[in-house]
Amino acid sequence: MSRINTVTHETANSEQKALFDAIQSQLGMVPNFLKVFANSPAALRAFLGLHGIANEGGLDPQTRERIALGLAQQNSCEYCLSAHTAIGRKAGLTAAEIEANRAGTSQDEKAAVAVRFARSLVENMGEVTTAEITEARNAGYSDGEIVEIITHVGMNVLTNMIGKASRVEIDFPKVALKIAA
Repeated sequence: MSRINTVTHETANSEQKALFDAIQSQLGMVPNFLKVFANSPAALRAFLGLHGIANEGGLDPQTRERIALGLAQQNSCEYCLSAHTAIGRKAGLTAAEIEANRAGTSQDEKAAVAVRFARSLVENMGEVTTAEITEARNAGYSDGEIVEIITHVGMNVLTNMIGKASRVEIDFPKVALKIAA
């Protein structure tokens, strides 16, 4: 049971209903974490706006999902891990690739750099090294794409915190976190 109210279509006010209707029309569902966000329509609009803009960038959908999977595991957010496993599969990621992403890498050499960089941003609170920035550039990421990786890190940390703080009910096929040895 969620520790923060999960707004439903039945309990939503007119502004929340309009947001839910827009989400439903795009996704075919309203994920539970967005129902938690809906407690503050302003916060939900801000997240949806950032999400929409971030997805317009140069990073391909698979790399965005790889980053999300790596961070969900790193930040121990079972909701996000479950959601991004399902979304990652729809984006074409294999089971082996998803496992690699959860471990902080990728089977794709370029994407591995993005996932490692994303996890380093979180681990070091943004204090990455010049060598890490250079590695991203050498892998083929432009400065714009490096900024997009940072943006996706921020967006995923936000959703990881919502998922963990609220303990929202997982409405995707549940994927268990791996416990560090």
